[in-house]
Amino acid sequence: MIIARSPLRITFGGGGTDLPSYYQEHEGFLIAGAIKKYVFVTVMRPFSEGIYLKYSELEHVNEVAAVRHRIIKEALSLLQLKTPQIEITTLADIPAGTGLGSSGSFTTALLKALYAHRRHLMQPQELAELACDIEINRLKEPIGKQDQYMAAYGGLTCFTFHKDNRVTAEPLKVSMETFFDLEDNVLLFFTGYSRSASGILQDQQLRTQASDREMLENLHFVKELGYRSKEALELGNTTMFGELLHEHWEHKKRRSKGMSNPKIDHWYEVGMQSGAAGGKLVGAGGGGFLMFYAADRNKLRHAMRKEGLEEIRFNFDFEGTKIVLS
Repeated sequence: MIIARSPLRITFGGGGTDLPSYYQEHEGFLIAGAIKKYVFVTVMRPFSEGIYLKYSELEHVNEVAAVRHRIIKEALSLLQLKTPQIEITTLADIPAGTGLGSSGSFTTALLKALYAHRRHLMQPQELAELACDIEINRLKEPIGKQDQYMAAYGGLTCFTFHKDNRVTAEPLKVSMETFFDLEDNVLLFFTGYSRSASGILQDQQLRTQASDREMLENLHFVKELGYRSKEALELGNTTMFGELLHEHWEHKKRRSKGMSNPKIDHWYEVGMQSGAAGGKLVGAGGGGFLMFYAADRNKLRHAMRKEGLEEIRFNFDFEGTKIVLS
């Protein structure tokens, strides 16, 4: 049996500039952090021939072409199994559709496990590129590259998305004091809304491809906020980082009418009046987790608890996608 795990992620700045429709013309940049909340994939050889899949559904088929799960089907196609005899099971600490990059984490964990099953070692760059190829090129999902790369690399990482489709990664150079500050004061609260990012990202992609001036100016500004967030964090100015998160959220909401809703706006305002220096909705928008940088975390926690929002506590992951059992 092979067990792979892949971390989920939160984005600190520059999100949205990792879509090909943007970076192929203007180059993208963002900062993200992997967290110790995981997607797990197990791969084993069962006693009977066939493909056995256990996720939110159960599948038992005899050939790859009959697999219903689109990502698993594409990944198995890459292996070119002549006589399929494989069992794949997936589990996750946090459900999909909550803005933490679960699809990219699942794809990287799946590929890591499948290739380990074949005794092939995959490095983070190779793993992320293959996961992006499956989701973006083969399945035509209107998504960016940050989830796959963040899951593969882990850590607090800065990514540059080049016009020629290359992606370069470098660690965010923060002091240990700043690192512990972020672990203590970046708080996540579940809104209760789960959603698919595809609709919001599809709109962004189409408007960017059409050179929509408002969309492009918004993304240019968000990219600049990513660079400013990097500078603030590397200087240890976490208060400034919190203020930049707020600025990011104000611009992010303007990209799409589906980015927020009255309930989320209310909770965000309560947070800002109750100890938060700034925050935003993690992911493409429309639901998932509110992330705040807290100037007074106890006051913020009390206010969010009073509003009925559940906090998910976390630490950062510095291992990325890995095999935990083989």
